[in-house]
Amino acid sequence: MRPSLLDPFFGRVASLPGVGPKTAKLFDRLLARPGAEARIVDLLFHLPSNVIDRSARPTIAAAPLDTMVVLKARVTEHRRPQGRYSKSPYRVLVEDDTGDVELVFFLANPDWIERSLPLGATRWISGRIELYDGRRQIVHPDRVLDEAGFAKLPAYEAVYGLTEALQARYVLRATEEALARLPNLPEWQDASVLAANKLPAFAEALRAAHRPESADALSPQHSARQRLALDELLASQLALRLIRAKMRRPQGRAHQGDGRYARAIESALPFRLTRAQQRTLEEIRADLASDKRMLRLVQGDVGSGKTIVATLAMASVAETGRQCALMAPTEILARQHYDRLAPLLEPAGLRVALLTGRAKPCERAALHAAIRAGEVDVVIGTHALVQSDLVFRDLGLAVVDEQHRFGVEQRLALGAKGDGVDVLVMTATPIPRTLALTAFGDMDCSALDEKPPGRTPVSTRALPAERIGEVTAGLGRALAEGARAYWVCPLVEENEELDLAAAQERYADLSKLFGAAVGLVHGRMKGAEKDAVMESFQCGDIKILVATTVIEVGVDVPEATIIVIEHAERFGLAQLHQLRGRVGRGRAKSSCLLLYKGPLSEAAKARLMIIRQTEDGFRIAEEDLRLRGEGEILGVRQAGLPSFRLADLSTHARLLAIARDDAELILRRDPELASERGQALRALLYLFERDEAVRLLRAG
Repeated sequence: MRPSLLDPFFGRVASLPGVGPKTAKLFDRLLARPGAEARIVDLLFHLPSNVIDRSARPTIAAAPLDTMVVLKARVTEHRRPQGRYSKSPYRVLVEDDTGDVELVFFLANPDWIERSLPLGATRWISGRIELYDGRRQIVHPDRVLDEAGFAKLPAYEAVYGLTEALQARYVLRATEEALARLPNLPEWQDASVLAANKLPAFAEALRAAHRPESADALSPQHSARQRLALDELLASQLALRLIRAKMRRPQGRAHQGDGRYARAIESALPFRLTRAQQRTLEEIRADLASDKRMLRLVQGDVGSGKTIVATLAMASVAETGRQCALMAPTEILARQHYDRLAPLLEPAGLRVALLTGRAKPCERAALHAAIRAGEVDVVIGTHALVQSDLVFRDLGLAVVDEQHRFGVEQRLALGAKGDGVDVLVMTATPIPRTLALTAFGDMDCSALDEKPPGRTPVSTRALPAERIGEVTAGLGRALAEGARAYWVCPLVEENEELDLAAAQERYADLSKLFGAAVGLVHGRMKGAEKDAVMESFQCGDIKILVATTVIEVGVDVPEATIIVIEHAERFGLAQLHQLRGRVGRGRAKSSCLLLYKGPLSEAAKARLMIIRQTEDGFRIAEEDLRLRGEGEILGVRQAGLPSFRLADLSTHARLLAIARDDAELILRRDPELASERGQALRALLYLFERDEAVRLLRAG
């Protein structure tokens, strides 16, 4: 169903002249997803990462040292190494009217040297001059050209990211062949946007990006790169709005309860709702009362009280007689939600059930039957909730916790489990505004930007790994006073290639010091084992919980007041903030110790400095985006959300705003993309592979 004019983009790189079977496999490794073949679009979207500047064409005497130059010189002497097995280099003397320079070749093919540099010939030689023993020389010139070859040599040559055994000249040649095949595409951008921002046509931008005329061509602010980024951002924004329109197309159902469940729950709480919680609840209830489907994201910092907001929202829907579902990303978090919410919901008169993948077949069948019969008001579970054989009697609200752990497909699947289901998604990872527009641009957003009273600040310190003995000694003193602690490691088992602490190794070491007071939990354990360890930690039988990042999201043990994060330099800012959020959940003073192994990179230093300076998750999220880029934030590649190949959200935020506004205007005027420009925009969606949006358009 892809428009035929895009066929040149989706041909295989292996079909290009000069790309043989062996080279094609190298391109596959460099450009394609595992198990797939590299396509021409992958090659064209693999933009240069650097530029070789060959614009300097001085005489030999005037040539600066250690700078790329192109010299015109005569070949005057060959100095072959003496002896068949000599390890001496092959030297060639070349000169012009101002001086001479030696070309030095180690382990080179003498026949090639003599063919390329025949005595008496004039050649153009590209390389860097350096001094050796007082003489000027160029070791392994990167170009030796005759007049015809020099005529084709660009002043600036693109440099690409490579993979082992793939030579730069193969990528250059294949890219030129791909550029030569660019079809004439209809313009999908608004002419006024292009004119106002002085942006070229799409094909012209691709050619300019791959044929840089200066080092400035690598800048994200270069007109060619801006044009390509704007195209990718427009495709993303269009796709998100088409998905939003699809989810809202079925008529919603107004939920206007009488407040009896919500009042009972709120009156039983041992605290008052914050202003941010009250504001967010008002926004949610306004959505619920509307006959349009709710699609709302609630984002809040660690401990900002998202769960109680979702609980009261579910109570409002349950008051109308409809069912609610809460989907969590892990078994631990689903069970924790059930353990926390059931004591709030059941006394108010609501029936609550837990459904996870670990339920036995007979239990699952009974639960499914009860849900189908309407004997359950609130179902809490994992991805088992989106299984095709689960049927609700009348699902009214779907709550998705830690949305970034799920893809759009799962959000759609849960929302499709009923008639006009309202959807509320939550994340405890504050999202930079620009990333929220790309990852969750199909949703309205609410922010819980204040914490409930009583949450104590967490003291955060960074220590070199060499001081681990002091840490364990301090931990022993804290345990003697009744404290509980997390100890987080990045790996489960020791990896010889990565010198990281392993959870199992650290568990063994700490067990020698503290005996049975130490427990271990990691992602490879069976669900029942993890639950048993967590329960022991919650009730205090285990005092130190050694864990991988399986505890990153949602785990709530208010009595835990210490967290040690080993190899903290390996974690992203947002992840460090999430982990730190496991402590400081009660009134007792809490601390976070960041153990790092030096020497630290500049980025690692910046991360550790920021995490020590602030507990503001929204500031941390913006800094994380600046330091790492959107591809790493929220684990978007693992979550199935779109990452970008041409756009850089940290520098193209202005273009994102343009794309967002244009996408809204386009779909307001032409919701089916049926106009002439709409057809061009369909091609844009195919080109940037926004598959979900393309399927929605095909389905009508």
